[in-house]
Parts: sequence; structure tokens; C-alpha cells
Amino acid sequence: MPLLVYIFVAGLGLILGSFLNALLFRFNTGRSVLKGRSACMRCGHELSSLDLVPLLSYLFLRGKCRYCRARISWQYPAVEAMAAVLAVFAYLQNPEPLWFLYWFGVWLVLLFIVVYDLRHQIIPWSATLVLMALALGGALLGFFSQSAIVGESMGYWGLLVGPILAGPLLLISLVSRGRWMGWGDGILELSLGWLLGLTAGFTALLIAFWSGALIGIALLLVFKNRYTMSSEVPFAPFLILGAATAYFFHADFFQSLTLLL
Repeated sequence: MPLLVYIFVAGLGLILGSFLNALLFRFNTGRSVLKGRSACMRCGHELSSLDLVPLLSYLFLRGKCRYCRARISWQYPAVEAMAAVLAVFAYLQNPEPLWFLYWFGVWLVLLFIVVYDLRHQIIPWSATLVLMALALGGALLGFFSQSAIVGESMGYWGLLVGPILAGPLLLISLVSRGRWMGWGDGILELSLGWLLGLTAGFTALLIAFWSGALIGIALLLVFKNRYTMSSEVPFAPFLILGAATAYFFHADFFQSLTLLL
């Protein structure tokens, strides 16, 4: 039975990942994600149901359009596969149906932000507001039920965690007038603070800065002609990488330090 549950959860992730791809490609283009069939971006041919099976169609077609043989973006299988992985991980953390759906929804929004920021170097405010509503709602539910459902976000103290963790990023944006760090990163961190709690949230923030620094140095060394010290690298993916590490793998430097002491 557990295997069937995992298959169902992964299948749900693939389906919603496919929907997320459609949303990512149509967002801010004037096209509704709920109307009109998908079509090849190169030849415009309307895709059949066999062309739209999540992940399998891409593998069967070897990453090329059935009609014009143009290459299909890597984003399609990557987002679908990642959504399936997130679904399984979210279920392992939260087998209760309600909280599984809650956390899976949270991670789908975060996946949307990662991919959109990588493609366009901007975090859509609409996605940020949806995440904020989920995070704040989860923090309040955790308070009223008197259970630590959302990280350490419990009671009025939990509501202060978001501003505490977002404060340094917003200060950097204020001092640099948005040149060193976009305002969206600080607003994103506000929600991540509510979702993770203080110690796990601060751990995630440290991981984000460390991983961002390592990748930045690697880009400077490997792609010398393309990247310089003044090049812009999206920071939201690193914030979300840190959050995923803290949440799914229970990384919390400060709790570990307390245990050692």
C-alpha cells in the first residue's frame, strides 16, 4: 500500500508540474493558462494528448517536437520531475492529507519562483503574495491549534520571525536602492521565516549566502568572459535551496549547537 501511495503522490506531482510549466510560459503574456490548448512554440502546431503526458512524452520524443523536430525546452521535464520529487518529500514530512496539500502547495509556489527568477531575474509579486498568504495562514493556524505545524511559528513570537529574518535583506536593498539585492528577495524571506521558524530559518539563510557565494565564485572562474563582479545572479533560488535543506533534511545549526553544549 505505501508504494501505491508514493506512486499516486508522485503522479500528482507530475500532473501539477505540467500545469506549472504552462503557467510559467504563459505568465504575463496575456494568455490564460485555463484556456486554449498547448502548442509547439516553434511551429505553432497544436499538441495532442500523447504529446502532453508529463515527463514520458519528453522522453519518448527524445526532447523534440513531433511535428517540426525543434528542441523542447529542458524546463518541461525538469519542472515536472522536481514537482514529483517535492510531492514525495512533502508527503514524507506530512502524511496527513490536509498538511500534505498545504506544504505541497507551498513548495509548488516556491518552485514557480525559482524557475521564473532564473529565466527573468525577477520574482513576480503575485507569487510572493500567494506564498505570504500561505505562510501567514499556516503560522496563525499553528498558533490557534497550539501545535508547531509550521516550523517554530507558534504564538505571537512566531509572527515576528519573518520580519526579523527579512530585515537584513531589506536593509541591503534599502542602502543599495535595489542594486545589490532586489526587494523581492527580502519579501520572500519574510514568508520563509514564517514557514521555518527562527533557528531553522536563520540556518536556511546562512546556507543561501554560502551556496550563493560558492556558485558566484565558480561562475567567475569558469565563465570569465560572461560573468564579472558586477553581473547579476538571482538570489531567490539560493534562499529556496536553503529553505529546502532546512525543511526536508532538518538542518538546524543552532539546535545542533545547543545539543553539543
